[in-house]
Amino acid sequence: MQRRKFMAASVLLGGSLTAPQSWAQSTLPSGPIRLVVGFPAGGGTDVLARLLGQKLTAMWGIPIIVDNRAGAAGIIAADYVAKQASDGNTLLMAHINSHGIAPGLHRKLGYSADKDFVPITMVGQTPMLLVGTPKQPAKTLSALVELCRKSPGQVTFGSAGTGSAQHLALEELKTRAKIDVLHVPYRGSALLMNDLFGGQIQYCFEGMTTAAPHIKSGRLIALAQTRAKRSKSQPTVPTVAEQGYPGFDSGIWFALVGPGKLPTSIARRMNADVNKVLAMPDVMERFAEFGAEDGGGTPEQLDTFMKAEQRKWAKIIRDGNITPDN
Repeated sequence: MQRRKFMAASVLLGGSLTAPQSWAQSTLPSGPIRLVVGFPAGGGTDVLARLLGQKLTAMWGIPIIVDNRAGAAGIIAADYVAKQASDGNTLLMAHINSHGIAPGLHRKLGYSADKDFVPITMVGQTPMLLVGTPKQPAKTLSALVELCRKSPGQVTFGSAGTGSAQHLALEELKTRAKIDVLHVPYRGSALLMNDLFGGQIQYCFEGMTTAAPHIKSGRLIALAQTRAKRSKSQPTVPTVAEQGYPGFDSGIWFALVGPGKLPTSIARRMNADVNKVLAMPDVMERFAEFGAEDGGGTPEQLDTFMKAEQRKWAKIIRDGNITPDN
């Protein structure tokens, strides 16, 4: 959904949330607020969370502390927040892994992505980039598909882990292009990048926040990007969809959610203010550096989006016979 549609909807919603000021202030928690992030400090999710937290701290006069609880592709953080009090003092920067993919990948997940969380606001969506080093033989998506067809099961693709967004983007491409490749899962992007540069693997899908600096330096080349439209920060890189696979849309997304019984008044007040932050020119500029677009909107829009993501990835997981161990 385009950003202007998100923002238009939120403006309509926001009219009932901003007056009177004394009522609106009462809908905020007493604080301080912990914003839990399921990934290490310095990563894309963490950077976006800290920028959002800084702006909301200034707006609310309540300290917002980013709490990094890394592990299991964001599942550990989500499980922790699901069990916290629903008073608004603990929030989660939800991620495609924890709220889009994990529900279809893990049979025994410690939380329900639907029942144990209240959607607040979409924070942003970024594409992944299909990348390889300049030494690799295929430098376009069509050439890579042809290479995979000539050498089935021999072209190596790394990912940040089995069931990660990067892995499932590969699975979607395999299905669409009818190719067979050798998938090599890693425990995170750092080790993956080391082996990609070293030539131990040939290609991978990787988040824009990780891949873009290496593309700029010339260490990597981008064959495609994975959202339905080109990112403003990578306007010269064609999408997978426009290279013969219409409908291919496999971005990474980040969203603000709270524990499952978070009062509606708190969720809507936070929604209105996060939308204001996302519309600030300096925030938009900073987010653009990470390729993060299409944030904002209503809690209802976020809820619909996350449920659609869960259905989409559950099907890909079933069709690819993917388990956490393979």
